[in-house]
Amino acid sequence: MFEQLKEPSADKILMLMQLYREDPREQKIDLGVGVYKNPEGVTPIMRAIKAAEQKWWGEETTKAYTGLAGDPAFSDAMIGLVLGDAVPRENVAAVATPGGTGAVRQAFELVRMANPGARVHVSNPTWPNHLSILKHLGIEAVPYRYFDEATCGVDFAGMMEDLEKVEEGDVVLLHGCCHNPTGANLNLTEFKAVIELMIAKGALPMIDIAYQGFGDGLDVDALATREVASACPETLIAASCSKNFGIYRERTGLLMAISQDTSKQNVAQGNLAYLNRQNYSFPPDHGARLVTLVLNDDKLRADWQSELEDVRLNMLSLREQLASEMQRLTQSDRYGFIAQHRGMFSRLGLSTEIVEALRKDHGIYMVGDSRINIAGLNKETVPVLAKAIVEAGG
Repeated sequence: MFEQLKEPSADKILMLMQLYREDPREQKIDLGVGVYKNPEGVTPIMRAIKAAEQKWWGEETTKAYTGLAGDPAFSDAMIGLVLGDAVPRENVAAVATPGGTGAVRQAFELVRMANPGARVHVSNPTWPNHLSILKHLGIEAVPYRYFDEATCGVDFAGMMEDLEKVEEGDVVLLHGCCHNPTGANLNLTEFKAVIELMIAKGALPMIDIAYQGFGDGLDVDALATREVASACPETLIAASCSKNFGIYRERTGLLMAISQDTSKQNVAQGNLAYLNRQNYSFPPDHGARLVTLVLNDDKLRADWQSELEDVRLNMLSLREQLASEMQRLTQSDRYGFIAQHRGMFSRLGLSTEIVEALRKDHGIYMVGDSRINIAGLNKETVPVLAKAIVEAGG
C-alpha cells in the first residue's frame, strides 16, 4: 500500500524554517515563522496563563474526557470574547477544536456535509492552509480579488466585482481581522457592503478570526465579526487562542455555528459534536481550561488584557519604525502601508528575486511572496532590514 503513496507538496513556510535553522550566520533574521516573538526573540508564556496553570494544577482532580463539544464553560467564555452581546447565546452552537486549524477543518467538513456542491470563495491571497484543506476535502475554492499589489492595500472594487459571482449556498471565507498573509484589512463600511451582498446572494459567511487583539484592540478587532454574525441568517466562525493567549502548542480553538433561527441550534450542535467524534473524538482540554480560567477571573483577565495590549503596541511601534526607516532611505512614502497594516503580517510587494537576495546576501528570511512577520523584528533589526531591502533593489 505504501508504495502507492506520492510525496506530498512541500510546505514553503516549513521549508523556510528548515533553511533558517541550517544557516550558520549569527546575524540572520527570521521573518517567516508565524508566531509572536518578544524583542529578545522568545515566544513568552503570558503571565495570566502561567498563573492559571499554577491555579489549575492545584484544583484539577481528574484527567477524564470532557464532552465531545469540550467544556461548555470554554464555549461560553470564547463566545463572549468574540461575539460580545451581538448574538443571543441560544443562537450559537459551538465545539472546542485542536487549534484554529481544527476549527477551520471542522467548518469545511460541516459545509461539505450540509451542501456537497457548495463552493468556498477565498481571498487572493489567503492563508495557504485554507486552500490545502479545501483541496484535500474536494471542495472547490474560488478566489476573489483582495490584495492590490500596486498599493499594498485592499482592492475592494475588484473584490466586490468577483463576489457578484457568488451563488446561493456558496460560502464566502473572510478574515475577521489582521488579514493573513497581507496585513491589509477591510474597514467596517466595506464589511457592511460585503454583508449586504452575501445576504442578497444567499451565501453563507465563514469568518476565520485568529488574531483578535493583535490589530486595534480586542473589541475593535471583533467588530466586523459581530456585524456579520448579527446581520446574516447563518454564520460560521473559526476562532483561535494560539496567538492572543500565546498557547500555540496547546492547540486551542473554537468553532461556532450561528443561526438567527434558534430552532436550528440543537441540530447544528449535534452535527458539530458528530464531526468531532469522527475526527478526533474528544477535544483537548488543557489550553481551553486555561483560557476559561483567565476569562472568568477578573484579576487574571485584566492582567491578560494588559499584556496583550503591550504585545499589540509593540507590533504597531515596529510597523511605524520600519515605515519611517523606509521613508528615510527611499525618500518616498511607498512603504507607508506598513504602518497602516495590522496584525503580525505584512506583504511588502517585493519580487521573488529580491526575497531570494535578502536570504542569500543578508540572512533575512521571509516567505517568497514577501510576507514578513513584524514580530520577528526588534528595534535593532528594523534598520538592518530596511537597509537590506534598499540594497537588494526594493
